[in-house]
Amino acid sequence: MPVEFQDYYSTLGVSREATEDEIKKAFRKLARIHHPDVAADKSTAEAKFKEINEAYEVLGDPEKRRKYDQLGARWQDTATDQPHPSQTWQSGGPESENQDFHFTGTGFSDFFEQYFTGASHHGYAQPPPGPSNRPRRGSDVEGDILVTLEEAMHGTTRPISLQTLNRQTGQRETQSFQVRIPPGATDGRRIRVPAQGSPGIGGGPPGDLFLRVRHAAHPDFTARDTDLHHELPLAPWEAVLGTEVIVPTLDGSIKLRIPPGSENGQKLRIRNRGLPKGKTGDRGDFFVTLDLRTPATLTDEERTLWEKLRDTSSFQPRKSPTP
Repeated sequence: MPVEFQDYYSTLGVSREATEDEIKKAFRKLARIHHPDVAADKSTAEAKFKEINEAYEVLGDPEKRRKYDQLGARWQDTATDQPHPSQTWQSGGPESENQDFHFTGTGFSDFFEQYFTGASHHGYAQPPPGPSNRPRRGSDVEGDILVTLEEAMHGTTRPISLQTLNRQTGQRETQSFQVRIPPGATDGRRIRVPAQGSPGIGGGPPGDLFLRVRHAAHPDFTARDTDLHHELPLAPWEAVLGTEVIVPTLDGSIKLRIPPGSENGQKLRIRNRGLPKGKTGDRGDFFVTLDLRTPATLTDEERTLWEKLRDTSSFQPRKSPTP
């Protein structure tokens, strides 16, 4: 199955010499524009949002970006040397060597799956031993599925197709089904879809499909298990004097009090504002990390005021060296 090259730099609108900070800023800007919850055309936005996420998944990771840059113009040559992920099996009987699998609806392109996911993401389980004419259960198939934090928060149902190709007979079989993403689906969780794996042998039952949840990058939040984290830019005077700010969360904005004397990197915890914890009704927590920003440029008036503060303040962050 031919693989289409993905120009991730073009997707994010950055040059190949872009810094990590420039890539992050470009992702956040595009993600806010094309996020399905805010875009007018949700169907188009969803596809674009997944493209942006995939590009950031590669370019935002130094190791993946280095590998991507090394492919360069040679990607077509290397593509012929590497099997498609649906052709990469951990183990299996003779039947596994004659079958290819291809997913649609998981949120990842074939190009990404070929170069940036491992064989374990598309494993083929070892069938039980026995005579070749004995009915045997089909092997399990495993893949990744891209899930937004909003989907992980509220749960959703995703249409998935799994196409099986027998390379000996040329026969194709497509299975289409709905996969339920439960509320609170954490990154790395495996969702079992019964009887949607490899067909059984000799009249045996089919195997299962396992989809591993991969959280899509979000412009405002990151998830660690069921806890959500948000970085809040803060001006120096807001940290010193304290203030009240409006902070976004996945289920609506909240008012947050910043205490006087707050420090850079300080974490504020809001309980029960993270992802759901299964069916218990409990939720993880929401952490706000204070990111103290200082002005890069100053007007003459601002410089005068900062110098006055320096000369009148009793604050001493460090001891003066002894002459």
